[in-house]
Amino acid sequence: MKKLLLFFSLIVTAVAAKSQSYNYNMFGVGANVSAVYPYADLPIGKYSIAFNLTGYYNFSPYIPIGLEFQTGTLSGGDRKLDVHGRQYTNSYKALIVHADIYAGQLLDYDFNAFKRVIKDFYVGAGVGVINNNLTDIVRVQPGKDYVFPGTNKSSNIVVPLRVGYEFRINNNFGEQFMGINVGYITNITWGEGIDGYADPASQFKNNALDQYSQIVVGVKFNFGPSRSFYKLID
Repeated sequence: MKKLLLFFSLIVTAVAAKSQSYNYNMFGVGANVSAVYPYADLPIGKYSIAFNLTGYYNFSPYIPIGLEFQTGTLSGGDRKLDVHGRQYTNSYKALIVHADIYAGQLLDYDFNAFKRVIKDFYVGAGVGVINNNLTDIVRVQPGKDYVFPGTNKSSNIVVPLRVGYEFRINNNFGEQFMGINVGYITNITWGEGIDGYADPASQFKNNALDQYSQIVVGVKFNFGPSRSFYKLID
């Protein structure tokens, strides 16, 4: 019996020497503001503002899964400067599911100052739907009878590709209760809905999927039941 207890004691000691445990909250909520810029069929784009609200399920402290509602304005073209006199304003809304993975999920950073800094860099991706609402658009080419094809209201699949950094703020127990996030997102859409123009490529330059970028700043608060993140180390 003593030998059996000694055997299990050695196993526990060995595992403890090769692992560390961190506590974290299962859920979070975040709010962001972003500067958005369209890359659509028109060569002229304009920066505008978007906002989002995201609910998180924290699979681990370094793998958050978010359900995001986003609303904002995408604008481009110019009645005077565009070659064809086109201009649009899209007051859009989007619902997106995304997941990120932070370097801290992969690194043993406890005794390395450099790794403690880079552990909060992340990359991620997702999928969702963007609802386009063209509130201002030139439909008839100035000085001509040509009507630009397209629709003022549409929905497209959107895939965000995400990269960023989170500044974590811990409580007295060493658990992260708040984060400040800065990031960059490229949103790729399938369709012609962002600018509302669906001109034929034989007459107008139209050789890429509509996209828009975001420069993001936001805040996240964690809450809910606490879990232990059991991290194996070398």
